[in-house]
Parts: sequence; structure tokens; C-alpha cells
Amino acid sequence: MKKILALSILGLFAAMASPVMAAENAQQERMKACNKEAGDKKGDERKKFMSTCLSDKKKASDNKMAACNTKSKGMKGDEHKKFMSDCMKAA
Repeated sequence: MKKILALSILGLFAAMASPVMAAENAQQERMKACNKEAGDKKGDERKKFMSTCLSDKKKASDNKMAACNTKSKGMKGDEHKKFMSDCMKAA
């Protein structure tokens, strides 16, 4: 009984961590892309560029998420998850 309870709690924590990890991965991808675009900029110029770049990438990602959510109306469960995954990966 204790093992089942422990596994249930572990599963709950894993389920709650998934959205957080997805957000971290999205942020990491934005950072990689902006770092690549920043090239050899230094100091204040780089800071300003990175700030602008990261906010622009976040807006683009948010817009894409909203568009994918709109297209997925009526989908549920695994069908919705797969569609959203494919939609967000699409260029």
C-alpha cells in the first residue's frame, strides 16, 4: 500500500513538472537563437539586443500558441496533445 501511495505521489510531481520543463525548454531555445543572432556584439549593445530579441521571440511563440489553440478547438486528450506538438514544431 505504501509503495502505491509513493508511486502515485511521484507520478503527480512528474505530471506537474512537465509544463514547467516545457516552458524552460522554450526559453532555452529562444536564448540559443538570440545568442546566435547576437554574434560578436559586446557590453550594453549586446544586452539591449538580447532583451529585444528575447521579447520578440516570446511574442512570436505566444502568437503561435494562440493560433494552434484556435485550430485545435474540439480536440481532446491525446489528439489535442499530438496536434499541439506538431503545430508548435511547424515552421
